[in-house]
Amino acid sequence: MTTTEKDRTVETVGTDAGPARITWFPAEGAAGARLVLALGHGAGGGIEARDLRALAAALPAHGVTVALVEQPWRVAGKKLAPAPRTLDTGWRGVWPALAAAAGVPVVAGGRSAGARVACRTAAELGARAVLALAFPLHPPGKPEKSREDELTGTGVPTLVVQGGNDPFGRPAEFSPGTYGIAEVPYADHGFAVPKKAGTTQEEALGTLTAAVTGWLSTGLAPV
Repeated sequence: MTTTEKDRTVETVGTDAGPARITWFPAEGAAGARLVLALGHGAGGGIEARDLRALAAALPAHGVTVALVEQPWRVAGKKLAPAPRTLDTGWRGVWPALAAAAGVPVVAGGRSAGARVACRTAAELGARAVLALAFPLHPPGKPEKSREDELTGTGVPTLVVQGGNDPFGRPAEFSPGTYGIAEVPYADHGFAVPKKAGTTQEEALGTLTAAVTGWLSTGLAPV
C-alpha cells in the first residue's frame, strides 16, 4: 500500500518479519535523485528521531532521496525491538523496494541499532556505502564489549557521525583508518546538546547534516 502526504510518500512493504514501512522524501529538482539514502531507526524509538528528520529535510535539495524505514516491530506497535537477526530480516525485506527506486545507488544507514543492521548487511545487499549515526560502539560503561568489528566489516565506504558525549562510544574511542568519523560536539546518543553547551541544538544538527551532505557529495570517501 502506498499513500502520498505533501512532500513524502509512505509505502508499506511485506517482509519475512512482518510489514515494514518506508517514508520517502524525494530528491528535488528536474535532474532527479543521484542517490537514495535509506535510514533505519534505533531500538528505542522510530523515524521521528531528530537526526533522521534533519537529514530527511536537508538532503533532497542536494539530489538525495531519503527513505526512512520503520522496522516491522515498530509498525506493529510493539515497544521492544526483537533480536538483531530479526532486525536484519526486516531490513533485507525492504531492500528490493529501496534498490528499485529511481535506479540509482543506495546508501544504507541508520541510527544506533539501525546503524548496526546497515553495517551487518551492506555487503550482501550491495549497498553503495554505509552511514552510521550514533553507532553503539559498546554498552554504556562497558568499553570492553566492543562492536567495532561490525564497522570494519562493512566492505564498503563507511562514515560514522557520533556525538561528542555519546555514552555508547565517544569519537576518540573509535579506531582511525578503516572508516570516516565526524563529531557533533557536546551531543549525546540522540544528538541532543545540553543548554550549557557552547552550541545550540540547531547548530548541532547543522553540523550533522553538513558532514553527511559533504560525504555524499565527494565520492563517499572516508573523512
